Amino acid sequence: MDPKINVVTLGVRDLERATAFYRDGLGWPKVGDDEGVSFFQLNGGTVLALWGYNDLAEDAGLPANGSGFCGISLAQNLAGKQEVDAALSMAQAAGGRILKPGHDMFWGGYTGYFADPEGYAWEIAWNPGWTLNPDGSVTLAK
Repeated sequence: MDPKINVVTLGVRDLERATAFYRDGLGWPKVGDDEGVSFFQLNGGTVLALWGYNDLAEDAGLPANGSGFCGISLAQNLAGKQEVDAALSMAQAAGGRILKPGHDMFWGGYTGYFADPEGYAWEIAWNPGWTLNPDGSVTLAK
């Protein structure tokens, strides 16, 4: 299997609110107009999809009664500490909730977390040991 992720789908309880957060609040480009799902084209060729929580659970053949931490966080790497703080501020202004403000890390980087309106945790980080390419993708040293 080729090691890549093309689509990340988040199950959301309020599609309209979640779509507005990413489209209007964060300024991410919504693509297409499919009923019941919102697609956002992200840099690097990845797609973020928002789909009804119960519909996604049913599609995956899983029960929809989960609660609390779901065992996943999403992450975005940026070029420096100021960019991390600016992204966290933007997420908060758009209706997100700061889970952990930007702070220096023991490994030399800087990171913080916010939750989108549906509660999904996003880490915003600067890692001086990773190469951030002009298109926003990350290259790890081999």
